[in-house]
Amino acid sequence: MTAGRQIDLNPSFNLKEKSSAYSKSAAIENEISRDSLAELLNADLAREYQEIIGYVVYSQVLSGAQYMDIAAQLEIHAKQELDHALIISRQIDYLGKMPAVTPKPVRTSKDAKEMLRYDLDNENETIRAITAIASGHVKLLENSQWRNRFARSLCRSRTIK
Repeated sequence: MTAGRQIDLNPSFNLKEKSSAYSKSAAIENEISRDSLAELLNADLAREYQEIIGYVVYSQVLSGAQYMDIAAQLEIHAKQELDHALIISRQIDYLGKMPAVTPKPVRTSKDAKEMLRYDLDNENETIRAITAIASGHVKLLENSQWRNRFARSLCRSRTIK
């Protein structure tokens, strides 16, 4: 025997037991991955709420002729972000978790250019987070049918503005 570890000197072993132990290990790893993915999706959902609120506020407080077209576009983006939030909430529910209800803080300013900079920063953060979710965590899940469905809906839900 080695310290703290037994060596099985009997060459016959129960394949069913080994297979069962592996299945339990894979199930635990899969569950951790699903929990981790749900957590990341909830963080993204909080960013979607942040963007909805930001777009609603920014679209109404931007003033001046040079910003009227932008304000109208922000109203459209608010509705698109709501669609994204619904898709992400559906995916979180599919994972068996509860969708988040709290937005990330929304930064505002009296300066229109600064508000638009905040919007751009938020969008870039969201894109980075979605990229991490798609590349790092989705591929860990064993259910390829779910993974493909999720990846398709995530890609459809996001467009770079």
